[in-house]
Amino acid sequence: MKHNGIEFDNYFKNYPDANGYYGKFGGSYITEDLKRAMDEITAAYFTICKSSKFIGELRKIRKEFQGRPTPVSYLERLSNSIGNGVQLYVKREDLNHTGAHKLNHCMGEVLLAKYMGKKKVIAETGAGQHGVAMATAAAYFGLECDIYMGSVDIKKQAPNVARMKILGANVVEVTDGLATLKEAVDAAFEAYSKDYKDCIYCIGSVVGPHPFPMMVRDFQSVVGIEAREQFLSMTGELPDAVVACVGGGSNAMGMFSGFLNDPVDIYGVEPLGRGPKLGDHAASLKYGTEGVMHGFNSIMLKDENGDPAPVYSVASGLDYPSSGPEHAFLHTSGRVKYDVISDDETIDAFFTLSRLEGIIPAIESSHAVAYGIKLAKEMGKGSILINLSGRGDKDMDYIIEKYGIR
Repeated sequence: MKHNGIEFDNYFKNYPDANGYYGKFGGSYITEDLKRAMDEITAAYFTICKSSKFIGELRKIRKEFQGRPTPVSYLERLSNSIGNGVQLYVKREDLNHTGAHKLNHCMGEVLLAKYMGKKKVIAETGAGQHGVAMATAAAYFGLECDIYMGSVDIKKQAPNVARMKILGANVVEVTDGLATLKEAVDAAFEAYSKDYKDCIYCIGSVVGPHPFPMMVRDFQSVVGIEAREQFLSMTGELPDAVVACVGGGSNAMGMFSGFLNDPVDIYGVEPLGRGPKLGDHAASLKYGTEGVMHGFNSIMLKDENGDPAPVYSVASGLDYPSSGPEHAFLHTSGRVKYDVISDDETIDAFFTLSRLEGIIPAIESSHAVAYGIKLAKEMGKGSILINLSGRGDKDMDYIIEKYGIR
C-alpha cells in the first residue's frame, strides 16, 4: 500500500532511519554526553529486541502479569443511541494492569534497564498513568524509581500519586513554569543528565530523542496487533475507521501500528481544550509549526519567541506542546487525519460512555470516544474502532469537583 509516495508495506523497516528520523522529524538534539547514553540504549535495544529470551520474557509478562490480550468490546447501546447503523467498538486498554496502555512500554523499558545493569529508572508523568506503570515495573524488577510530576497534576491526580508512593516510587514535585507535563519532562531530563551512568530515563510516550519514539512505538504495537486480529475474528472484516487520542501519542501509535498498511481511515484526536486561542489548547499538529523540543524535531506550539508555548487540556496526559515525531510524519504524509475535540465534548463523552456502557473512561480516552461519536454521526454507515487507552478512576474526584454529576 502506498500513500502520497510512501510505501507502507515495509514501513517499520524504513521508519525511523538509522539516525532516528521519520522523514524530517525525529532525530537526537542533545548534548554529547547524553548522545553517548542514548547510543548505549540504542545498541542495547537492538540487541535484545532480537533476543528470543527477551521476547519470551516480555510475552510471559504480558500474559501472566499484565493480563493481555485486552479485549475488544462492542458498544451496542452507544451504537444504538446514534441510530444510523454505524457500529462502535473499543479496544479495552483500561483493562490492562494498572488501568492504561502505559504498562506495555514500561515493562519493556525497565526490562531493558535491567539488561543494561542500571540501578534506577527515572520517568515523568502527567495524568499519573505512566508514573504508576513505571512504579509498577520498577517494583516488579526490583529497581529504584523517581517519578517527576508537576504540582498542578499532583493535585488533579491524587489517586495515582498515592499508587506511585504505595508501589515504592519517589514522587518528585515540579513547581517550575505551569507545573504540568512539559515541566515534568524538563526536570526528568535534567536529573537524567546528572546520573545517566547508573540510571535510565524511561520516557513515557513516543517523544524524546532517538531511540525512544521507536522503542515506545514498538512496545505499544501489541495494542494494534491484538486489535486487528480481534476485530477480524469478531466481524470478519476490518473496521472502516480507527480512532485514538494524541498528546505525545503512545497509545495512538500503538493502535495505528496495526492498521497503517490496511485500507482503513485513521484518526488522531488532539485536545482543543477551551478553544483555538494559544494557551487554551494543546493541539500541536493542528496549530503548531516545526520545532525542536526535548531532544527531537516535530510539530510544536510556540510562543512569540519561538519557545514552547503554554498549553492547556482538561486531560493531564495530553497537555504537552508537541507531538511524537512519527505523528508529525504521518500528519504531513496525509496517512493519518488529525482533528480536535473540546473539553466540553470530552466530558459529555465521559458521562455518555459511563451511563450507556458501564465503562468509565480516562479523560484522555474520552477525547477519542467523543470523536468516535462525532465521526459515527457523519459516516452514516460502517464501523469504528476506538482505542480506550485508560480507565477513569484517576479522574473521578476531579470531574465531580469541576463538573458535578451530569
